Amino acid sequence: MKVVIIGGVAVGATAATRIRRLDESAQIVLFERTGYVSYANCGLPYYVGGVIDDPDALTLQTPEALFKRFRIDARTRCEVVAINRAEKTVDVLNLTTGERFVESYDKLVLAPGAKPVLPPLAGVDLDEVFTLRTVEDALKIREFVESRKPASAILAGGGFISLELAENLRERGLDVTIVQRGDQLMTPFDAEIVPFIHATLRQHGVKLALGRSVAGFRAAEGAVDVLLEEGAPLRGELVALAIGVTPDSTLAKNAGLALGAKDAILVDDRMTTSDPDIYAGGDAVQVKHYVSGKEALVALAGPANKHGRIIADNICGKPSRYLGSQGSAILKLFDAAVACTGLSERAAKLAGYDVETVVISPSSHAGYYPGGKTMTIKIVFDRKSFALLGAQIFGYDGVDKRLDVLATAIRARMRADDLKDLDLAYAPPYSSAKDPVNMAGFVADNVARGVVKQWGMSELALLPRDGSVTLLDTRTPREYALGHVDGFVNIPVDELRERVREIEKGKPVYVMCQSGLRSYVACRILHGCGYDAYNFKGGYRLYAAIAKERALAKETSPCGADA
Repeated sequence: MKVVIIGGVAVGATAATRIRRLDESAQIVLFERTGYVSYANCGLPYYVGGVIDDPDALTLQTPEALFKRFRIDARTRCEVVAINRAEKTVDVLNLTTGERFVESYDKLVLAPGAKPVLPPLAGVDLDEVFTLRTVEDALKIREFVESRKPASAILAGGGFISLELAENLRERGLDVTIVQRGDQLMTPFDAEIVPFIHATLRQHGVKLALGRSVAGFRAAEGAVDVLLEEGAPLRGELVALAIGVTPDSTLAKNAGLALGAKDAILVDDRMTTSDPDIYAGGDAVQVKHYVSGKEALVALAGPANKHGRIIADNICGKPSRYLGSQGSAILKLFDAAVACTGLSERAAKLAGYDVETVVISPSSHAGYYPGGKTMTIKIVFDRKSFALLGAQIFGYDGVDKRLDVLATAIRARMRADDLKDLDLAYAPPYSSAKDPVNMAGFVADNVARGVVKQWGMSELALLPRDGSVTLLDTRTPREYALGHVDGFVNIPVDELRERVREIEKGKPVYVMCQSGLRSYVACRILHGCGYDAYNFKGGYRLYAAIAKERALAKETSPCGADA
């Protein structure tokens, strides 16, 4: 059996080595058009920033190493330019010599990945304008930074790569501005998490130009003017485009293979294309979302590596299926971390779910052990079945492990209230006896049992201010004096039993505290006294973060970025 693989990196290199481990007699030929057959895409921003200093550290495998250990014929700087399905051959161009040749196959694997979105804007080809997708891209940006020593950078786009690059360039001392068409960065995240992302960037000196669309680029005395559709241009000595990626499916399209959304290659759960002898995986394919079951494009390294293994298994006669992508991801953001898995609240509603959420603000570890920091956890679940649909976390220490537990719970089809029963490791430096994941489960359980009724930011503006409801803040007088929501009266939770007669019966009571815990206790007191009480999700801490972000958005002039 002869297997030809188009593309290296996660899918191609994984498939090649797995095929060899399963079939010692297979002939395996891998073509990679760049100079690197297997490299760490996710490490590229950190090489630009100097955190990873040795470029060789980005290279996971070389053609020589692949041949020595696995007898894989890996050829870099070779681009497959056509697939001839009837003849079962591919046309190959050697980018170094210009030679063209034909290679036959029994099974073909497509691992072309995705390519950066490059809008047809004037000036996009200027020497100071970069994209970051390959090792060569990272080498060029770092060489530019070290030789030209730019003082400023403009990044177009607000996704993972852009924020990682922003952090690394900022750490190198550059003045950094992120331009984003929408009103928030990191679109996979909901309104309860985004303000903390924005605030962290601003605290570290990154400027945000939200609600701005890039219209083009213009050379300007050793720099580039980034032209905006709204307001004056922004000037930077380095510009990077990170406005998304699109499946690199030209080969598949020209070969007549079936395509899906955004021309992604259609595959079944065995990663087989519409041609039974051609497989495909990675960023170029359309998959099913594990939670919703709907079609999805998920450009992440974890799923891509799994695709490569599954492709190899099926080629070698060992049935293997891909169950779907969950979109689990985490981002280092200076000293903080933000992570997500499954569906956001917005995505869940679009998918047709009747959504309920829990938002809590626990400490990363036991409060009596020094160094604990507050994290914000949001879980998304179905109101009727309580099926866990998604989770998002912003925080510092311990974000990764909580997200991974929640991702595992989703994969196991657990209910949100099942989280309370998880038996998780505890020691004061690492967690609390009631882990934050357990706490999210306790709240979900209270919702399921009708022990607590919730309300959130989306309902705040809808609350009547005509006296028909009572608005209650249960924090201390000092906390209340430092800031509170207009219209809320202050009765500290520890005084509530003695002062409950100050609250008129027969009216719903909407209760708030700093994090949601004291207001929950207050709701139980009020319930026991015959009141209909509702607890605010996330507490005043969350309200203040969202309100501050909204105020900044209103104050920011369209003529320039905010400070």
